[in-house]
Amino acid sequence: MPHIMFTQGPLAGQRIEVPESGLVFGRSAEANVVLNDLQVSGRHAELKLEDGTWCLFDLQSSNGTTVNGHSIDAVQLANGDVIAIGDSQFLFQDDGAPAEAPPAADSGAALHQPESAGQPSTETPQQPVETAAPEPEMPEPPSEPEPQPQPPPPDREPRPETAGPFIQTPEPPLTVEATEEDLELVHQMSKLTDAIRSEVGKVIVGQREVLDQVLMCMLANGHALLVGLPGLAKTLTVSTIARVLDLKFKRVQFTPDLMPTDIIGADVLETNKETGEKEFRFIKGPIFCNLLLADEINRTPPKTQAALLEAMQEKRVTAGNTTYTLDKPFFVLATQNPIEQEGTYPLPEAQQDRFMFMIWVDYPSAEEEEKIIGATTAGAQTEPRRILSKEQLLQLQSVVRKIPVSEHVIKYVVRLVRATRYQYEDAPEVTKKYVSYGAGPRASQSLVLAAKARAVLEGRIHVSCNDIRKSALPVMRHRIGTNFAADSEGLKTADIIRRLLETVPEPGEDAYVEPKVEAKPARKKK
Repeated sequence: MPHIMFTQGPLAGQRIEVPESGLVFGRSAEANVVLNDLQVSGRHAELKLEDGTWCLFDLQSSNGTTVNGHSIDAVQLANGDVIAIGDSQFLFQDDGAPAEAPPAADSGAALHQPESAGQPSTETPQQPVETAAPEPEMPEPPSEPEPQPQPPPPDREPRPETAGPFIQTPEPPLTVEATEEDLELVHQMSKLTDAIRSEVGKVIVGQREVLDQVLMCMLANGHALLVGLPGLAKTLTVSTIARVLDLKFKRVQFTPDLMPTDIIGADVLETNKETGEKEFRFIKGPIFCNLLLADEINRTPPKTQAALLEAMQEKRVTAGNTTYTLDKPFFVLATQNPIEQEGTYPLPEAQQDRFMFMIWVDYPSAEEEEKIIGATTAGAQTEPRRILSKEQLLQLQSVVRKIPVSEHVIKYVVRLVRATRYQYEDAPEVTKKYVSYGAGPRASQSLVLAAKARAVLEGRIHVSCNDIRKSALPVMRHRIGTNFAADSEGLKTADIIRRLLETVPEPGEDAYVEPKVEAKPARKKK
């Protein structure tokens, strides 16, 4: 059975067997392996079996997870891999897994000698852990693991030295391949997407672009900010999508007196009917759902906004001394009214960046408005039917992460995002003239994920530069700032993004020449 051996951190010297169900590492009490470290998120990383191979997944942690010194999102583990989470470091050991590079084989064998005592490894007695000369005791491998954790002091000095060979010969992170079931679901998505549009269309007239962008954001496991005037069916659209996708839906109307406990929940003192003693009971707030509509988020104070945005980032909330993990999947669709800004608390740019998409909800066309009047002033509306389940939605989110992206597409994303930064000498003229600040690396990540999600919605498993262009507006609309020159000419960020899409070309053959000397242009002197 595979196991992990801690070499650094609060659990140094401990060995933990890995069950077939896998392990979740984190700081919360709900994790299988609790790491009492402020650098560790509540649900930090997960070790689980995928198609017969042990894989490690970073669960969108705050400080990341490293394998052999490299940050990872998802990676297939090999025997002897060194994993670091916060201040803790441990080795993954599995006799059935492929071994690491030959230079690291000696150290790895010494660290899991009790599991492979029958293998020829004469160098292992030099490790301090092997005090009982385990080589001759081949008939007793089950009894060996028990004495190993007993002498922790000798363990802690040589362990950091043995980790060196692994870090010096790192392997590039491997992507987890999609299963046949995943591919079958992707091939069906083209028909399923049409069915979703049809069911939502029973309630909502038009707004197809808004629906597609919301679905893209959901598949990419992001959150969206919907901006539109009152009466454009933003709330009705979100609630209808929740019914079609079988999601638990909650709505919170943000007001100036709204408190964080009104969203998260609170501990209530009550009397136990059986014992008669008083005790605290946690009453969950509306955030414990799958799809939360934060209506007019800019009308509540920053304290309440921060509580919601933290839950969006960590996918968990803390009440008192207890951490609660939010339901999966979890999405936040927040709305803003672009008019009546008096008495509001506009979201700062740093908090707007937490939203993957900013979706603009515009007026319907004349034909659509006629249909709206006819449908809403007549009899009862048709109830939409469910098309996707929560389990299928979670599976699609996993598939989006597994879809590969070519180097050509990644280079185009980098070119497009860097073109929004006026500091570079090779920035387009429209950027130097009208942009006050450009998009950050999170925009690049969101562009790639959005393009992957768009490909899945259309039943494809490949991503093109056209997918990037179709995703650019909702991804970068709220990540670019305009200066006075743009405001005086009436230019919006959407206008600048459209000009950049026309200006920035796809990478040519010269982009693949190594080395690329002009990779970092000098900053403009002021």
